[in-house]
Amino acid sequence: MIKLLTSLLGRFLFRDKGILPTKRLLLLFIAISSFFVILGFFGVSWLWIIIGNGVVLLISLLDLLFSPSRDELNVSRQLDGELERGIAYQGKVVVTNRSRYPVAIRIIDDLPQSFVRPFPIVLQAGSESESSIGYETLAPVRGKYLVKKLYIRYKSAYGLWEKQMSQEAEDEVKVIPDLTDTRHFLENAQKFLLHEGKDIRKRRSDVGEFAQIRNYVVGDDPRKINWRQTAKLQELMTNEYEPEHGKHVTLLIDCGRMMGAELKKGNRLERSLEAAITVAAASLQKGDQVAVLAFSNQVKVFVPPAKGMAHLQTILQAIYDVEVDGVESNYADVLRYLETVQKKRSLLLLFSDVRTFLHEESALVYLQRLRQRHLFFMIGVEDEMLKSKVGDDPEEVRTAVVKAMAMKQILVKKREKAKWERQGLHMIEAEEERLAVAAVSTYFDVMNRGLL
Repeated sequence: MIKLLTSLLGRFLFRDKGILPTKRLLLLFIAISSFFVILGFFGVSWLWIIIGNGVVLLISLLDLLFSPSRDELNVSRQLDGELERGIAYQGKVVVTNRSRYPVAIRIIDDLPQSFVRPFPIVLQAGSESESSIGYETLAPVRGKYLVKKLYIRYKSAYGLWEKQMSQEAEDEVKVIPDLTDTRHFLENAQKFLLHEGKDIRKRRSDVGEFAQIRNYVVGDDPRKINWRQTAKLQELMTNEYEPEHGKHVTLLIDCGRMMGAELKKGNRLERSLEAAITVAAASLQKGDQVAVLAFSNQVKVFVPPAKGMAHLQTILQAIYDVEVDGVESNYADVLRYLETVQKKRSLLLLFSDVRTFLHEESALVYLQRLRQRHLFFMIGVEDEMLKSKVGDDPEEVRTAVVKAMAMKQILVKKREKAKWERQGLHMIEAEEERLAVAAVSTYFDVMNRGLL
């Protein structure tokens, strides 16, 4: 019986609908009852106590009667369908009050638990009017989410009762990777690379054709300065030459267990996705064809090669919700699969954990076959903890031992990297904040030097 009563109360009173007394009404009852109890010591009848409380109850019911009905309130949500991971966005709730009574409303939006939830938000809605209030939310986890309802509580005219209701407002929200680096690159590629401290490699003078005249930046070939435009505009201008378009670029994104290692902002997979999308934007902008393959112990996603900036949206929608799998990556299997789907010579950029790949002897056979047709680069996030341990001062025995172990790990890594590079796999490690810069710089270096 108790369980049934609890279930009914939870279903009909405290979840989607119900009427609740406010603290103001409870305090009023306590004050009136206390007053009559005190009077009872002076001979006042208990009948007057009952009558007094009855009058308060009647007044409160009249207050409830002159409050808006649920049908007279309409609440809707305005929220972007795509949110970038880790970036704050503004949501908006619009309340339409069709009643003759102003009302104070508290609202909770049914956002996923992983989102920043600044609720409840409070809104004063005037009579027969439309009001709105904004709130800021942030989504730290990528994926597709369904936001179904809005939960509302609003007070009666004198604040003695509070009505509870919910309103269906179903919206699909996609949380995609942080595209800050991509936007910065598309705004100005030169500034993007130079701002991050990465010089743009000089182009070979005999590669490419004239593309445009732009401002001269440090690192440009002085022989390409356009003196006529420089004299005309009173600014140092240079000719820009672009390499041959139509090359193939394949981005391989590792989603195995080691890619879940936490960094300052997200994990290795998050940073790899952001860097891969930036490289894809750079390649598509230059007219190249881009394919993407995400994998762990098997292929998770494959986007066939295509060109044009519209293809960037295809790539983004295909990989925005890939997650880290709790398994070891099968590099041999993905390289074997790559042989069947990528027949044309391509620049292969593998985003993975360098230390894990160094011990994958099974992938060596397939890599040797692939290098006969493709150009292979591997890009990973630098192990900052290992780097910091090497820089420690050995003031204590324990610190000295840890430093020695870290230095040994680095030496082993260098030796293994040299072995793989002799087999045609070039490995690059960068700080997490500069992973996108390193990847884009590698792409430009390959294309501008005509290595592909």
